[in-house]
Amino acid sequence: MKELKRYGRLYKVFVAQFFKYLVQSRVDFLIGLMGFFLTQAAGIAFLYLVFEQIPTLADWTLPQLIFIYGFAQIPRGLDHLFTDNIWMVSWWYVVNGQFDRYMLRPMNLFFQVICEKLQPDALGELMVGILLLAMSLSNGVVAISGTKIILFIISMIAGAVIYTSIKLLFASFAFWMKVSGPVLYTAYQLADFAKYPTEIYAKGIRFIITWIIPFGFVAYLPASYFLKPGVSPWSTIGLECMLAVVFFAISYGVFHFGTKAYESAGN
Repeated sequence: MKELKRYGRLYKVFVAQFFKYLVQSRVDFLIGLMGFFLTQAAGIAFLYLVFEQIPTLADWTLPQLIFIYGFAQIPRGLDHLFTDNIWMVSWWYVVNGQFDRYMLRPMNLFFQVICEKLQPDALGELMVGILLLAMSLSNGVVAISGTKIILFIISMIAGAVIYTSIKLLFASFAFWMKVSGPVLYTAYQLADFAKYPTEIYAKGIRFIITWIIPFGFVAYLPASYFLKPGVSPWSTIGLECMLAVVFFAISYGVFHFGTKAYESAGN
């Protein structure tokens, strides 16, 4: 408990320092926020264009797909907001020897990586996700209840952990490859498949995004509990939580093992 309090205080210090930097870069923040809004608007416009020609997609209606799309944005936004600095491990920190500063501090290495930076651009993703969910709920696609609100919050947290775990796993390859950014970028792009029902894809793609790089568990599968009557929360959100714990344990283990192989950079 004392250790948790210590890390809580340290996190506040790191965040306070980051906000001092952010105040000096307000234009960058606004440009990044607008960029995310435009990107998400393009994706939503694509959905509307598709549904002008096809009234349903694999028995899913437009309001339901908007719900899944918004459902996918929130855990991704949470991961983007709090753990975006993991990308720097894959691209720069290992190959340039900048990971040295983490090794020299008497703190958990993973904690240092994620608390060094918040990504305020993620607020755009979160706002778009919340707006899309609100639009879907106004169309009555989900019957709201106290149980569903609790399960929704749990699913958002578990989904964010899955995003972070995938990012951490592929970023950790940098300890052996020196630069794993291209590998991480390629794997992370599969997250776009999570915005739509997995059943519209070929079997090979469904298998990859469900069991290999499990982005299917951050949106479509848990969202189906809210959208389809008779779907068990244990086979959707319960399985999502189990996968989040297992996948994070594996990813953190690879990260920890990789830090022991870290060799810094030569001159």
